[in-house]
Amino acid sequence: MKPEINPDPTSTVPLLPKTHPPETELSGESSISGVVFNVSTSMIGAGIMSIPATLKVLGIIPGFVVIMVMAVLVEVTVEFLLRYTNYSGEVSTYGGVMAESFGKVGSVGLQICVMVSNLGALIIYLIIIGDVLSGSQSDGVLHSGILQECFGFHWWNSRAYSVLFIVLFVMLPLLLLPRVESLGHASAVSILLAVVFVVVITGMAIYAMLEGKTQELKLVPDFSDGSSSVFNLFTTIPVIATAFSCHVTIHPVRAELENQSNMKSAVRISLVLSVAIYIAVGFVGYLLFGDSIMADMLVNFDQTANLPGGLLVNAVVRLSYALHLMLVFPVIFYSLRANVDEMIFPRKSLLASDTMRFVSITCVLLAFIYFVAIAVPNIWYFFQFMGSTTVACIAFVFPGAIVLRDVHGISSKVDRTMAIVVVILAVVTSVIAISTNLYSSIGNNS
Repeated sequence: MKPEINPDPTSTVPLLPKTHPPETELSGESSISGVVFNVSTSMIGAGIMSIPATLKVLGIIPGFVVIMVMAVLVEVTVEFLLRYTNYSGEVSTYGGVMAESFGKVGSVGLQICVMVSNLGALIIYLIIIGDVLSGSQSDGVLHSGILQECFGFHWWNSRAYSVLFIVLFVMLPLLLLPRVESLGHASAVSILLAVVFVVVITGMAIYAMLEGKTQELKLVPDFSDGSSSVFNLFTTIPVIATAFSCHVTIHPVRAELENQSNMKSAVRISLVLSVAIYIAVGFVGYLLFGDSIMADMLVNFDQTANLPGGLLVNAVVRLSYALHLMLVFPVIFYSLRANVDEMIFPRKSLLASDTMRFVSITCVLLAFIYFVAIAVPNIWYFFQFMGSTTVACIAFVFPGAIVLRDVHGISSKVDRTMAIVVVILAVVTSVIAISTNLYSSIGNNS
C-alpha cells in the first residue's frame, strides 16, 4: 500500500504514513519533551550551516541580536496562530485558520507557500550532500570534498555525477518505498547530531585557540573595504528567518500533545534551545574559519587536516550530517508529493491507488530537484529566496494578517500593533533583500 494524501494538505499532511487506525492518531499521547524535539527539528536543520556566514556579514554583536529578535518574532507569530486555532471549535490546522480568515484563497496561498518551501529545502539538502562529497568553489578558492580527498579529482566524483549516484541509488529507492515509518525517529537523532556537531567544533575551536590559530572576528559590520553596504545586511535576515521557521509543524505536533495548553511552553523551550545552538555554532564556526567561511560551513572542514585527528573528524562530521539529510529527505519529499498531487489532480483517485501517477510525480519532482541543485550549487541563494518569499509569508505575513483580519474579534490593540510591525518588517526586509541581490547580480554581470 502506498502513501495516502490527507484531505487537508495545507498544513496537516502527515510527514509519515501511519500504521495505526485513524482514531489513535490524535489520541494525545506525545509528551512535552517529544514536542520540543519535533519543533526543534523543524528549526535546527540545514539552516545551521549558514549561521556562521551571516555573522561574517553582520558581525558578532548584531548577528546575535538579530538571532534573538528573530526568535522573539517567531514566538509572537506562533502564539497568534495558536490563539486562533480551535477558537470556533471548527478548525485545528494552519490551513483551516487561513480558510476561516480569508476563504479558499487563503488556504490555497498557504498550500503553495508550503510546497515551494519544501521544494527549496530538498534542493538545499542535495546541495549540501554535493558539497560533502565533491566540495565547492567560491571566489577562486577550491574546497575539496571527501571523494576528492580519498581518490583524487576524477570525472566520476564531480558534483554532477556524485549527486546523481545518490539520487538514483539512495534517494529514489527510499522515495519509492510504500512506507517510510522507519524514519519517524529522525527528530531526536537530528537534535542529537546538532548537539554532537556543536561539541565537536567547540573542541576544535578550543584547540585552535590554544595553538593561536583562530581567526580574527568582526564585532560589527565592516564597510571600510567598500565590498559591502548597509543593504547587504538585510540579505542575512531571510537566511535566519528560514532557519527559525517552524509554523507548518506547529499544528500537527500540537494535535498529538497530551495537554495542548503546554504547546506555548514547548515552543519557547524549542526556541531557547535553537537560539543557544545557533549562537554556539555561529560563533565557533566564525572563530575557526573567519572570513573564509562558506555559506555551507561543512565545505570549510577541508581546512581542518592540521588539527589532531583532523582527517577523521572532517570525514565523520561531514558524512554524519550528509547521512542525516539523506534520511530526512524522504520525509519532506512525502509531504511535497502529496501536496503536489492534491493540487494538480484534485479529482483523481487517491495517490495510493495509482502506481503510475505515484511513480511519475516522484520521478519528475526528484529530477527537477537534482537539476536545480546542480545548476545553482549555493545554499545561500536558496535560503535568501525562501526567507524573502514563502517563509516570510508562512512565518510572519500570514499570522499577522490573521490577527488584523480578526474574524473572531479577539485581537487586542497590542496584538494589532504587533501584527502590523511584524508584517511591515517582513515585507520591507524581503523587498530590500531581493532588490539588493538583483542589483548585485546585475552589477556582477555588467
